[in-house]
Amino acid sequence: MIRRLEPVLWPLAAASALVLVWALAVRWTGTTVFPSPAAVARGLAELANHGLLVAYIRDSLLRVVVGYGAAVALGVPVGIYLGSHPGAARAVNPLIQLLRPISPLAWIPVAIVLFGIADAAAISLIFLAALFPILVSAMNGVRGVSDMYRHAGENFGLSRAGLLTRVIFPAALPEILTGLRIALGIAWIVVVAAEMIAVNSGLGYLVIDSRNAGKRYDLVVAAMLLIGLIGLVLNLLLQRLSRARAVRWGFREESA
Repeated sequence: MIRRLEPVLWPLAAASALVLVWALAVRWTGTTVFPSPAAVARGLAELANHGLLVAYIRDSLLRVVVGYGAAVALGVPVGIYLGSHPGAARAVNPLIQLLRPISPLAWIPVAIVLFGIADAAAISLIFLAALFPILVSAMNGVRGVSDMYRHAGENFGLSRAGLLTRVIFPAALPEILTGLRIALGIAWIVVVAAEMIAVNSGLGYLVIDSRNAGKRYDLVVAAMLLIGLIGLVLNLLLQRLSRARAVRWGFREESA
């Protein structure tokens, strides 16, 4: 029974030890700037009582869902198409390699000029941040499909569409899911940065607003912890999806 609970117990023990060290460090240094765990907990309770906690989390998640969802809707099919058509990939690849290294944060002034201080600015940044990892992973996933699978499908009389949906896409799906996990992590980082500048709500806005309005570092740290916890949950959800029986076969034995 204990062995089965170890994946949960060890992280809880590590987190508890970290909180204990944090509390002791605050007491030992006597700092009046950095908050204690109890002060952060009171700050979270204050936000919840004012109805801001759920609202800020909702706004951040909504922006990520829209921007990331748009990146998935465009990046996966375009990546599969480019992976299946080497000529088109060679034509587009220089443009992809030109735009991909540009930090999404560098687009913030452009997004504000185009969309103003509004949700659209943050969503566009999330879209740009998530698009290229998804696009490249889908393209590479299709390219990496073994010719043996393709020939087997052709021998069974599959059409081009059938070969794509029943052979190529399932074989490329593990790498696509890896790209989706990477892109989601980047999108969550970018939404926090974008909210500090381009909008007036969300967890990123809470960080910068709490710092500027009265130096409420208890709320700053509370927002940081929430950002980390939500990011962890999002990653675990996609990790669980990648281990589903329908796609797990695509991973090598040591990474399954």
